[in-house]
Amino acid sequence: MNKPVNEYLKLAPWSIIEEHFEADRVKSSESLFSIGNGSFGQRANFEEDYSGDSFQGSYLGGIYYPDKTKVGWWKNGYPKYFAKVLNATNWIGIHVNINDEVVDLAKAAEIVSFNRQLNMQEGVYTRSCRLKLHNGVELSIRSKRFISMANVELGAIEYSIEIHTGTGHINIKPYLDGGILNTDANWDERFWNTTSKSLEKESAFLKNQTKKTGFEVVTGMKVSLLKNGTPNQVDWIAEEEAQKVSLGANLEFETGDHFKLYKFCLNCTSLNHSSDSLLQVCKNSIKLFTPEDFNTELEKQRLAWAEIWENADIIIEGDLAAQQGIRYNIFQLNQTYSGKDPRLNIGPKGFTGEKYGGSTYWDTEAYCFPFYLATKGEEVARNLLIYRYEQLDKAIENASKLGFDNGAALYPMVTMDGTECHNEWEITFEEIHRNGAIVFAIFNHLRYTGDPSYINEKGIFVLLAVARFWAQRVNFSHSKQQYVMLGVTGPNEYENNVNNNWYTNYIATWCLDFANQQIKRIQQELPTNYARFIEETNFNLAELDQWKDISENMYFPYDQSMDIFLQQDGFLDKIIAPADALPSAQRPINQHWSWDRILRSCYIKQGDVLQGFYFFEDHFSQEQLAKHFEYYEPITVHESSLSPCIHSILAAKLDKMDQAYEFYLRTSRLDLDDYNKEIEEGCHITSMAGTWLSIVEGFGGMRIIDDQLHFNPKLPSQWKELSFKILHRKRLIELSINAESATVRLLKGAALDIVLKGENISLSTTHKKLVSIT
Repeated sequence: MNKPVNEYLKLAPWSIIEEHFEADRVKSSESLFSIGNGSFGQRANFEEDYSGDSFQGSYLGGIYYPDKTKVGWWKNGYPKYFAKVLNATNWIGIHVNINDEVVDLAKAAEIVSFNRQLNMQEGVYTRSCRLKLHNGVELSIRSKRFISMANVELGAIEYSIEIHTGTGHINIKPYLDGGILNTDANWDERFWNTTSKSLEKESAFLKNQTKKTGFEVVTGMKVSLLKNGTPNQVDWIAEEEAQKVSLGANLEFETGDHFKLYKFCLNCTSLNHSSDSLLQVCKNSIKLFTPEDFNTELEKQRLAWAEIWENADIIIEGDLAAQQGIRYNIFQLNQTYSGKDPRLNIGPKGFTGEKYGGSTYWDTEAYCFPFYLATKGEEVARNLLIYRYEQLDKAIENASKLGFDNGAALYPMVTMDGTECHNEWEITFEEIHRNGAIVFAIFNHLRYTGDPSYINEKGIFVLLAVARFWAQRVNFSHSKQQYVMLGVTGPNEYENNVNNNWYTNYIATWCLDFANQQIKRIQQELPTNYARFIEETNFNLAELDQWKDISENMYFPYDQSMDIFLQQDGFLDKIIAPADALPSAQRPINQHWSWDRILRSCYIKQGDVLQGFYFFEDHFSQEQLAKHFEYYEPITVHESSLSPCIHSILAAKLDKMDQAYEFYLRTSRLDLDDYNKEIEEGCHITSMAGTWLSIVEGFGGMRIIDDQLHFNPKLPSQWKELSFKILHRKRLIELSINAESATVRLLKGAALDIVLKGENISLSTTHKKLVSIT
């Protein structure tokens, strides 16, 4: 398959390219062409005015507002607010007026040509267009911008105007606008107060403070203007409005003239600087930039991205749609989270939109963690674990609000600072399986790195608190003579308030066992750590006996006639019908059916039982996996962005390669082809990590088994070759696969024994190993 669904985007290996202006796609493209650096990000809004339908968005990592929850009626323990990532100062704005007509693509007499490109290899966004104004002037605009991976506070724009026909006067006015509203505000509130404005000869600064949370941000700009390649001595006209500052230049023009504006912007926040120093820090830094520095900073950007791609790139030969898809996913993941700051995390929309509040979900641990662990290294992944450890007290507080005690912790479904802030009751109180994902990431780190130090120092406190939660959350059923868990929601959110969700019961049992195992290990191996652990937690060895009793006597819904685990109690009371029997006009069902109808149906939003088979595949046989996949996949509608990737991995394991490929293509091009018809709201960042999983764990067959790295590669028939690299235990390893064979190379690090397609292999940097896969 080499043809994307969205044909307005051109296929290219390293770029996303749009070659025509379509007004009804502007918001979608604003999402798709977004840029960022892990600290802040910007939707691909036009620099000049645009009066058409648009979604202005500039977002800062770690800066949020507690938006008061909006519900029809209240319940005990309900979160008082939904934390929102804030739409911050519009730093890209450049107002252009030619002969008293505002340059605005929505109002132009004619758009002669239009092109925009996102260069993923270098992290640069460019746009060009040629248009005719109603006053007869014809001009071209070319803009180039990037958000620096080398300087996390810097964004830079090179903005050019060329006059093809006409004479007269032009006003070019770069500005900073702090009066931006969040589109998802519950009460249409403004979340920012502008506390100071400052204008100098070529610079302007806007200082804003968030209401309630008190975060402060100084956004500064420095501008330079060239006419026909020569620096222009501009008498900048400074203007102030309530939440806006601008510098305007009035110039004359004639046919053939071209103007080039350089706009350097910094976002300096109170996360990194003291409040008193913010403005001066911004001023001191921004004054250093000159027009020549644009290319200097651009080269730093290219080098930074080259370093990222050196480890993270995946090469697919023979399928351009698949190649473009995986690189786009890897690109956005790196724009969203760099791993440099343990206070930050990965929001489901990253810096591309506001849906889901920009907060942290269980997606981080369940899907994103392996990507960062294998492409950025152990320390970056450890920072994601530390993020949750630092919020353990809040997780204990969250559980206490629901009646749990003795240090039991319930990690939030949605959070910025550890406080639960989701505003849907069935998610907040019922989707407790998220606790299991937090623990699974700790296990994943241990399994992949072989290093227990995080658990020894910090993770053991998380394991205990989560185990205490599960021990209190179950109850003993006298009729079943087993432990049960009532009133939950599993990963399949098309079921609410069910009893004995199989996945939740299973991961809870596993958490109890893993905590038991690790506490005993520390007791035996690290008596000093164990003594501290006892002192700080009031842990009693009798708790281990309780956990063991629960684990050995947990109830799991099961149908003997089909020999399958049931998603939850009563699942077979539903009418079971395959999803492909649904009329296409009713898909996606979440946009066409009532919630009542969805809840009564058999249809699964994302893998639920199969999510458990993915996490714990070594607990089940190939035959059991096949039986459950063949039962549950046909009734799964994959209306969660997190669904196709897991099914791709499991299908590859079952040698259902065509199905694995189709699921891969769907997850890799979910946003590029807008499968869910919602891309204008922002990209599905966390599910993009699932695309990487589909390749590395699915087609690469990467696993850690008995503390040893294994590959069991399988190549889709649609591809000629696949290659990727992983970081593993201070080594860089490359796997290449074609239709006949797989080759593995150790590129960096000490010699290592691995298993490739069942064959034990000793790797060193002086040799590569080739194994037949036919």
